[in-house]
Amino acid sequence: MKHNKVRSIGCLIALALFAITSFPSTGFAQGRGIYGDWNIETQFGEMTFQSILSFSRDQDGNLTGDSINFFGINSLKDISLEDGQLQYTLTRMGRDGAITSKFKGTVADGKLSGTMSSDQGDTKITGERAPRVSRAVGSWAMTIKAGEREYTGTLDLTSNDSGDLAGTWTSQRGTAKVSDVNYSRGELSFKRIIENQDTKWEMTFTGTIRGNELTGVSKSDRGEAEVTGKRKNAAAIGTWNLTSDFNGRSSEQRLRINGDMSGLYGSLPIEDVKLENNQLAFKATSSFGDREFTWTFKGNIDGDSMKGEITTGQGTREVTGKKVVRTFRRTQ
Repeated sequence: MKHNKVRSIGCLIALALFAITSFPSTGFAQGRGIYGDWNIETQFGEMTFQSILSFSRDQDGNLTGDSINFFGINSLKDISLEDGQLQYTLTRMGRDGAITSKFKGTVADGKLSGTMSSDQGDTKITGERAPRVSRAVGSWAMTIKAGEREYTGTLDLTSNDSGDLAGTWTSQRGTAKVSDVNYSRGELSFKRIIENQDTKWEMTFTGTIRGNELTGVSKSDRGEAEVTGKRKNAAAIGTWNLTSDFNGRSSEQRLRINGDMSGLYGSLPIEDVKLENNQLAFKATSSFGDREFTWTFKGNIDGDSMKGEITTGQGTREVTGKKVVRTFRRTQ
């Protein structure tokens, strides 16, 4: 951002904070209940703002939630969900102090709608469940042990908008497609055709993903072989809780990096995500009306800790982070 735009942008940010942190959202999906992320849109004048509502449970099994947007995270209070009727309270800090808003709405068939009410008025909200990126997606460094011999390769798995998985296997012999890729409840399976000179045969793999490791067995008419794999870029992949300081103000944010190195900073998609020697870098672009602003992140990962800097047109601010450790096993 340019300094001569600060005043006008400040007004836009004030409007955005009202619209974005006031949103509501949630919905039902079979087998997942309300847990997970929900993509929210709120219309404020001629501008549309995106945010995320994220629902989970604490160690005691109680329902918890956060409203997440480009500006940070706000915790939801007094959350109740009964017969598809969702309610919660959200408190945010405005220029004149704390502002409390209450949401009432409905959740059905993976969609939500409702109204957020405060002393500043009512805001209509709509949203839908955010798609999940399968835990199988990403690059895996694979090792096959057949008798005394050992072979290596890279398994790259991707998913489309419908969640269907596809992949390739790359080795010194080249790159070939894998087919019939399935992943459910920690179990991965796929097939691939192996060619060697004038011969060709099909190999079927079945295995298990636990964290960042994969173990299983490949079978063909030539016998069985033990297969192991390790996820590439594992140091960065996952959910991070970030804290940053700028001009004496501290704010919290969520960074999520998926197995395919896509991700979100708050509700903002990140691009050009790279990890080399535990040095993480990415960039993101935000828009306000017809204005567009790009900022970058560079930092170092040390185990479950992260430290770096975000650089924008307004300057640079320090960021620290901790990787989230799940208290229950995700199976999708």
